[in-house]
Amino acid sequence: MDRVLLVLALLAVAAVLGLWWRSRNGRYTAVDPALLVDAPVDVADDSRLTARELGAPLGARATFVQFSSEVCAPCRRTHAVLAQLVAEHDDLSHVEMDVVEHLGLVRRFGIMRTPTTLLLDARGVVVGRLSGATDRRHALAALDSCPGGVSAA
Repeated sequence: MDRVLLVLALLAVAAVLGLWWRSRNGRYTAVDPALLVDAPVDVADDSRLTARELGAPLGARATFVQFSSEVCAPCRRTHAVLAQLVAEHDDLSHVEMDVVEHLGLVRRFGIMRTPTTLLLDARGVVVGRLSGATDRRHALAALDSCPGGVSAA
């Protein structure tokens, strides 16, 4: 009987942890706005990415920088969601980076899982991140919270 209770307790804990993990997947985490107000933008700043580092131009309002791996199914779904948003808004940009080819950036931004998407403002300053598979709702919420955000219309 004790073993049955132990197994049931372990299943309950695993279920709670699984639901918590699922609720956090794809959620946007903003950088503290106090850090962004009138922050000087220096080329050597660790919280900034340049078009040169990305290998693509920055969006006029925002840029999604998606860190992916080759064998990542959620990465493909996230790519599709972000590509659709970029197609709908001329002032957005989406850059996908392979974690294997960009280990320096992975370390610099503390990327621990794929997909992880950094949201940059027009200056290339990281204003937030989406960790895990991202759906349209989470991506639009991220854009709305971005300084000079894009309307969800």
